[in-house]
Amino acid sequence: MGSSGAGFSLRGFGLASIKIRRLKPALLVANFASARDSGYYRQAKFFEQGDDVPLPVRWRYKLDRWRSQLGGMFHSEPKPLRPRLCPACGTLVGATATKCHQCGANMTFSFAAASRSLGRWMPQTSPVTYVMLAICCVMYALSFVITMKLSGGEGLSGGLMGLGGIATQVNYRLGASLPLAYNLSQPWRFVTAVFLHGGLLHIGFNMWVLMDIGPMVEELYGSARYLFLYVATGVAGYILSSSVGHISVGASGSLLGLIGVLLAATTGKQNMAAQALRSSLIRWLIYIAVMGFLFRGTDNYAHFGGVASGYLLGRLLPDRPPADLSERRLADFLGWAAGIAIAVSFGFMVLNYLQNT
Repeated sequence: MGSSGAGFSLRGFGLASIKIRRLKPALLVANFASARDSGYYRQAKFFEQGDDVPLPVRWRYKLDRWRSQLGGMFHSEPKPLRPRLCPACGTLVGATATKCHQCGANMTFSFAAASRSLGRWMPQTSPVTYVMLAICCVMYALSFVITMKLSGGEGLSGGLMGLGGIATQVNYRLGASLPLAYNLSQPWRFVTAVFLHGGLLHIGFNMWVLMDIGPMVEELYGSARYLFLYVATGVAGYILSSSVGHISVGASGSLLGLIGVLLAATTGKQNMAAQALRSSLIRWLIYIAVMGFLFRGTDNYAHFGGVASGYLLGRLLPDRPPADLSERRLADFLGWAAGIAIAVSFGFMVLNYLQNT
């Protein structure tokens, strides 16, 4: 194999007729420019050349999945109709039925249907207890923030009993219970005072008692009647408290009302569980009475009104969840009446606060 300055031959490999020449860089550029301007590349600017290259399977899978997700955002496939359970009596009814053939309850617009729809957004166990706990904590946090704003950061002072204390004017504007003459002109205060507290120790003790007794009463009477008992006994306690001219806040009346309900439910029962619970409740009442006389500022009238009204309601209502249709309807009515009373009272509370700002 020989070589020269212009190129080299491949005779030794049986390729004598092929000669590869070394081209200068200027000639390479010129040849590429001429090839680019040829008819093939000029047409490729406007017309497709060759076959399409298929996408990889993984990319096609991702594109199909994204396409289906975007399509589901703008339209949904019709779901097959299925039989439903009546929210009032639990009977299986047809998929297109508007009323239950067993009890006649409306499948869409009724207290039972609304209760079932609302129950989907609430905890499965003791939902009303957790809602009451949340409302009390939110209202305390709100009143504490307002107190800190008004006092310039002095809400954390005052010793153990005054720790996290709420200013009197703040609770007044947020719905504290006032003497009866004022409460009668603003009856929503009977309800809003149940969810307000005067300090950190006050709300801490009350919420501890709520989480200890509330789930027991809610399981025994059902969530709807439990909500009614909580609100009704709290209102009864503040009616008695305001009648003697007290200005008061706190859930103590409602909590004592729940104790009175349990005391009524265990009265006359001789089984070991009922006797043990009744003895524990009596000890609770003794402790609370002693604390009421030892600590200044305790509203014993609200406590007594709550216990008395709770015991009376506990003797009137059956100590079990609703068993038949009439009991379910009455329980739903009482629960929704209490819920509406809370909502309306808080609406008036907001209006009163804005008017006095």
